[in-house]
Amino acid sequence: MASENIKGISKRRPSNPVFRRIQTYMRPRASLSSRERTTISAFGIFLFFAIWLIVTEAGLIQPFFLPSPIAVAKRLFEMVAFEGYLVDVWSSAYRVFGGFLIAAAVAIPVGILIGNFPFFRSLLEPLLSTARYLPATAFVPLMIIWLGINESQKIAVIFIGTFFPLALFIVTIAEGVSSDLMNSAYSLGANSRQVFFKVLLPACVPSIMDSLRITAGIAWTYVIVAELVGADSGMGIAILQAQRFLLTDQVIAGIVAVGFLGILTDLAFRFAHRKLFPYLY
Repeated sequence: MASENIKGISKRRPSNPVFRRIQTYMRPRASLSSRERTTISAFGIFLFFAIWLIVTEAGLIQPFFLPSPIAVAKRLFEMVAFEGYLVDVWSSAYRVFGGFLIAAAVAIPVGILIGNFPFFRSLLEPLLSTARYLPATAFVPLMIIWLGINESQKIAVIFIGTFFPLALFIVTIAEGVSSDLMNSAYSLGANSRQVFFKVLLPACVPSIMDSLRITAGIAWTYVIVAELVGADSGMGIAILQAQRFLLTDQVIAGIVAVGFLGILTDLAFRFAHRKLFPYLY
């Protein structure tokens, strides 16, 4: 009976190779070639902008609420070419990477200690687990009281927004290192210091690099919040000023610019990951 059911299923499979390939795409964790992934990604981006262009050019949505992608691209070009927008980009990038690098410098050792040593886990993890539920935006008034409205306040907001998720990522990475790997090192005569520096840390580094890539993207999402108070330059304040004058195309252009810079950061981390750890690919 089972064999008959299997034969019946095989008979119902589509003979068209296109349909067979589509079936493959629907399988969980299906294996795709690099060319297929690139093609599908390009198609998804094209489809998004095509729908956006159609609904705006057809008048289904008023330009005040959603300008066409052509109008947004034109406005972004004008901002960069004629209105000194690159100064705002530099200001925001400085704040993002300043807060992100400080967060990484603190979160990496804290996460490794919590993930590997029960003493530090008991000491620090309850505070870390509680603090991660506090929104970074809630700290803005406190940062203004403590640091004023200068650059340190904006960097501190981005630090708070990125430190807690990055630290927890690294805790998970450190805890995930195989105990068999450590036990093998001990059985070969390694001491605790050697196991920590020559086994645990090298095993964590590739995943930590990947966590930095993810957290760098999170840092870009906080730059708008960080620049809402007391900023005289930056991509966030440019978006806020455009909103005050109801310049929807400039608001969307600013959002697109932040997203584009986030994508460039992500690609840079991916490139560095491939160069530093080619054995993983």
